[in-house]
Amino acid sequence: MMRIYVLLISLATLAIGLTIFVFVGDDKPIDEEAVDGVQAITLKNGMRVVVQENRRAPVVVTQIWYKVGGSYEHDGITGVSHVLEHMMFKGTEDYPAGKFSEIIAEHGGRENAFTSKDYTAYFQRISNEHLELCLSLEADRMRNLLLSDDEFIKEIEVVKEERRLRTDDKPTSLTYERFNAAAFANNPYRQPIIGWMEDLDTMTIDDLKEWYLTWYAPNNATLVVVGDVTAKEVFSLAKEYFGSLKPVELPQLKPRQEAKQYGIQRVEVKVPARVPFLVMGYKVPVLKSVDDKDEAYALELLNGLLDGGNSSRFSENLVRGSQIATSVSANYNLYALHDSLFTLSAIPANDVAIDKLKAAIIEQIEAIQDQPPTQAELERVKAQVVASSVYEQDSSFYQAMKIGILETVNLGWPAMNEYVDRINAVTAEQVRQVARKYFIEDHLTVAELIPQAINLQTPAAATVSAGGRHAQ
Repeated sequence: MMRIYVLLISLATLAIGLTIFVFVGDDKPIDEEAVDGVQAITLKNGMRVVVQENRRAPVVVTQIWYKVGGSYEHDGITGVSHVLEHMMFKGTEDYPAGKFSEIIAEHGGRENAFTSKDYTAYFQRISNEHLELCLSLEADRMRNLLLSDDEFIKEIEVVKEERRLRTDDKPTSLTYERFNAAAFANNPYRQPIIGWMEDLDTMTIDDLKEWYLTWYAPNNATLVVVGDVTAKEVFSLAKEYFGSLKPVELPQLKPRQEAKQYGIQRVEVKVPARVPFLVMGYKVPVLKSVDDKDEAYALELLNGLLDGGNSSRFSENLVRGSQIATSVSANYNLYALHDSLFTLSAIPANDVAIDKLKAAIIEQIEAIQDQPPTQAELERVKAQVVASSVYEQDSSFYQAMKIGILETVNLGWPAMNEYVDRINAVTAEQVRQVARKYFIEDHLTVAELIPQAINLQTPAAATVSAGGRHAQ
């Protein structure tokens, strides 16, 4: 199946309506008040249901989000969330292995799943007349998965091969993995979502069973439905199919506060590759963890300032201007569950040393620390961010994604209504201040891919990621 490891989509959105929060018990009906926008309820068993009505086409997107992913795992079982995601398609008593996907396809729909650091999600896109079908199938596998030894033995080998294709034999991905492992001492983001190969080698079906029984329960799940439906209909169906599922006692997770870093950390990765590659990362807070939320939005805007298209500073000064790099990018995840990294990655131009490229990137950072962006530059970046939030309204899938992510990292979907106003309120001085506060050497990790000679008969020479439904 297509597996998505890193979701690098913009999660901005305009305010899109009113909210109803209703606790639904066996003897309490759903509030039938008509509301234009997002509506949410909590079932008696603790399951969240969030609906956004969208009449643009007679289709519906359904997504089930579980609050469990790579960051929930401990040493020895890394990758278990992702392996379980694969196994969720291997059948229940009512629907044998492969039947789930076959049924959705027969009804003209598409389905898939992805595992991330903070969540695992399963989704379908189908004609709205088949909404009930999707919910019945998801409710069945939420607590009735068979998890057979035979299927596990086959699927764990699929996951191992996936790891070889996407990480071990892909130099840039391998460098990113080792970069993350070095950047964090005890933050769970140090672990790869797909798991270390050593842990996959020793994983057992009992590991998956325990993980499934621990986390796959209605009180650890959110159903998100976006499309040509009514909230009343969705709430009724959710209660019918999920309402009888029993909640579990969820583990009480300890805070995973990252240990203090005492200086720059460096990593070298020496594998066969065609070109060098540089990754730099500064430890930064996210919206959920930061004391002053304005700082998180300023970091978000700083990301756009550095890497927001052809007019961004990296593109203008390092790619087209000095031509010191063939590509430079920045990434910041506003909606992570734990403190994260503001990452900068780059490929040098021919005959440009990595040290020279690193110095040029730091020079761009220091320029912002010394002098805030002009008002014209700031307004241009804000306009780009707001525009992306408008474009997202054209996709029911990404509307559902925004809701699901915010619900699952415990920010709550109404946080998306604040995004545009918060971004527009950021000042140039705030951008400079967060660059000064967080972009310091003692918070920096640098990883360098040092290319080794390529044996063209080995897969390590590959630079194109694998595609296809079962390759990911």
